[in-house]
Amino acid sequence: MKTRRGITRIIAALLVLSALLPVTAFPEEDVEIEEILFDAEGNIIPEETPAPAGEAENPARADFIDDIIAAGKKVFDEARGKLQRAQYKEDIYICKNFTVYVFRQARDKYRMAEFPDVKLKIPDNLPSAECKPYYYGYCWKEVSASDGNPFEIAAQFLYDKNLSEAENREKAMEFMRQIRRGDYFQMTAEYSHGNGAHSAVMIADYNPETDTVRWMDSNMVGKKINGVRYGKVQFDEEEKISWWVDAFCKKKRGATIYRLRQDIIYAE
Repeated sequence: MKTRRGITRIIAALLVLSALLPVTAFPEEDVEIEEILFDAEGNIIPEETPAPAGEAENPARADFIDDIIAAGKKVFDEARGKLQRAQYKEDIYICKNFTVYVFRQARDKYRMAEFPDVKLKIPDNLPSAECKPYYYGYCWKEVSASDGNPFEIAAQFLYDKNLSEAENREKAMEFMRQIRRGDYFQMTAEYSHGNGAHSAVMIADYNPETDTVRWMDSNMVGKKINGVRYGKVQFDEEEKISWWVDAFCKKKRGATIYRLRQDIIYAE
């Protein structure tokens, strides 16, 4: 009996001693510690999951956007900050003509995987009569991808007369936060530089830290000389999204964000 009691006491002592030993007494490689993060309210922050493979940037699409922006930079450099004629339908310095021109400078190297034999093109603006009850310029004609249109509507804002001004503005601000690099932006607006339709190409994602977007365009700023309109080419302009909202968040006005499809490929 004494022997059994002695063994029991030894075992108990060993158990107490093992409980008091520091974790570092065990080999580090044998201990696997899972890090758990908590937010300010004590909730567990889930681990980040990798993006699905299908959402990875398409190299051909990225190159297409780079080429469009490079074409715009070339026009900007050649203009040397001087006003350019933006009066007649053949003038590339009219806002929509500029965005179409830089697209055409880059398009021949690219196609859509679904329609590899179709040459790419940008639709014209929707005619004024078909824009009603809104003013002309907030969107393009509907052209199918099979006919060469590589763009899709990523987002659209139209002023809703059934909502308050504040509610419309909130929706317009959220609309602007969806801008991504390479997006084509189409609006009908009223602002310090002009009144009517305007087209631009966004050259960077919306920046939530500065609440701004960056773009390139032509003829947003300009003036008439002897009855002829002249416009300025702009590149890497930056403004708060509230500046844009002030322009198009008005009755009978709106804007559309057009984005290149994900299936852009290199032309063979």
